[in-house]
Amino acid sequence: MHSKHLFLTILMSGLCLLVFFPSCHRRPSAEEAEPVRDTIYPLGFCTDSFDLVDGTLRSGEILTSLLQRLGLGPQEAYELSQAADSVFDVRKLRAGNGWQAYFEADTSEVGPLRYLVYSQDKVHLVVFRCQPPYEAWTVAKPVEAVRRSTDITIRTSLWNDMVAAGVSPLLIVQLSEIFAWTVDFFTLQPGDRFRVLYDEEWCDDEIISVRAVDYAVFNREDKEVPAVRLQQEEGVDQYWGPDGESLKKAFLKAPLKYTRISSGFSYHRKHPVYGYTRAHTGVDYAAPTGTPVMSIGDGTVISKGWGGGGGNTVKIRHNSVYTTAYLHLSKYAAGLKVGDHVSQGDVIGYVGMTGTATGPHLDFRVWENGTPINPLTMDSPDAEPLREELRPMLDSVFRRYRAELDSLLAAPADSVHR
Repeated sequence: MHSKHLFLTILMSGLCLLVFFPSCHRRPSAEEAEPVRDTIYPLGFCTDSFDLVDGTLRSGEILTSLLQRLGLGPQEAYELSQAADSVFDVRKLRAGNGWQAYFEADTSEVGPLRYLVYSQDKVHLVVFRCQPPYEAWTVAKPVEAVRRSTDITIRTSLWNDMVAAGVSPLLIVQLSEIFAWTVDFFTLQPGDRFRVLYDEEWCDDEIISVRAVDYAVFNREDKEVPAVRLQQEEGVDQYWGPDGESLKKAFLKAPLKYTRISSGFSYHRKHPVYGYTRAHTGVDYAAPTGTPVMSIGDGTVISKGWGGGGGNTVKIRHNSVYTTAYLHLSKYAAGLKVGDHVSQGDVIGYVGMTGTATGPHLDFRVWENGTPINPLTMDSPDAEPLREELRPMLDSVFRRYRAELDSLLAAPADSVHR
């Protein structure tokens, strides 16, 4: 019996040591008990054991100079940067990015530097061990996916109305890409409406991206343009209408980001310089000098050079039907030459006022089967349609996403779906 009691006493003592053995965290106050903690530390070391100083990288500052500013000697800083080279290119440190320095705790003064944590972006960190053995490792903070929906009716502008509704402006970028071929975002007007079902990514209680828009609907009066995300080619997000037509057309709606249309398509326009009436078979987009000008579709450069009154001009043949021209350019894209193949959205030049012009603008022209047509009213041909075998899937996801969007929009305004 004595041996049994002795065994139980030793066992209970061991359990108490396991429960109350001090961790690397600071001792709790007398008013609260030390909670049970995970011994896997997010940064790879116990941050609570050190004094923390944080800051941002200065302009022109490199890793070795930062380390020396934080107390390491020149040789130590060099050895650490060399040890970290296989993990992180120290030349890619960017001014303005944040860092956290962890110093050995000392009650009288700042102790020696033990760890440096550099923030590459909102998610990715690089941790440097600032004592032998010198090393570095990367850490990714946890990212949470949040299901969101929004219903925005434009009153002033898409940007202002989204911000007022608490929606991230990052969504505007996604919408402008999805509807680039069907909605002119420069001519949005009060009453236009966007309803969207999408996923956001959050880190440290901050939105870092709009990961994917699954379903969106644009409304203007009695016109409705729905779009659903479905991959016809693996890994490539594509957007489709309910009948399987691609929302990506062969041409962009406009070849640049412009401030206004300063002159439209007309056969009877009074010329602003010469004063007499003559045809203007193009559209003038007013924009600052240097604004990038993009090809509205895939094609081949068939001419590049001085066009008399049109100044520096680039002409692109897109197919057997359509040709476009870009006039009054201040300069051409670097390396652009006749015979080059360009893709939709490629920059081919920059806005200027070369030739006969009263101010910086792009004179944009389109020919259909050799006949000038109005760029603002032309019907852009569809891109590759959805394959027939994918139609049932398209119908299914349309119904599912539409029902989900309606359900989320009917939920309380402050509800968030995770």
